[in-house]
Amino acid sequence: MPNRDSRTSARSGAPASGSGLSFSRLARVTARLAGHPAAFLFAVASVVIWAALGPVFGFSDTWQLVINTGTTILTFLMIFLVQATQNRDAEAVQIKLDELLRAVEGARNSLVQLEDLSQEDLDRVRKTFESLVAEARLRDPEGEAEELPAPAAS
Repeated sequence: MPNRDSRTSARSGAPASGSGLSFSRLARVTARLAGHPAAFLFAVASVVIWAALGPVFGFSDTWQLVINTGTTILTFLMIFLVQATQNRDAEAVQIKLDELLRAVEGARNSLVQLEDLSQEDLDRVRKTFESLVAEARLRDPEGEAEELPAPAAS
């Protein structure tokens, strides 16, 4: 495997910007904190305190605007945080799967980086596997076979 600079993307080889590295780090830390039970308790306590202050502020428009604005901003920011975290996790899983395909004897190396194919190519590969499964079920209706048949040469 080529030795890549730690500041390049493992998939594309594109240079990672300094802000990209700090955003990635910020996203990971924030995701860990947001997923912690204490963060949930903080959110619940904030809503309870806000609701308790309703009578104090006469359930005014400003009182309602505070929770609406706060939740809208948090939701907007969390969308990007969740997407960044999912992208990173999905990329890591794909790299691990690619390594397994590369390392396992008999595995089809053509499936490495399958996620980069066009939708039409993915559909073609999926149909190939669907026919392999159908063929295996015809030969073994009880599902006791451990292996799918080898694909026909294309």
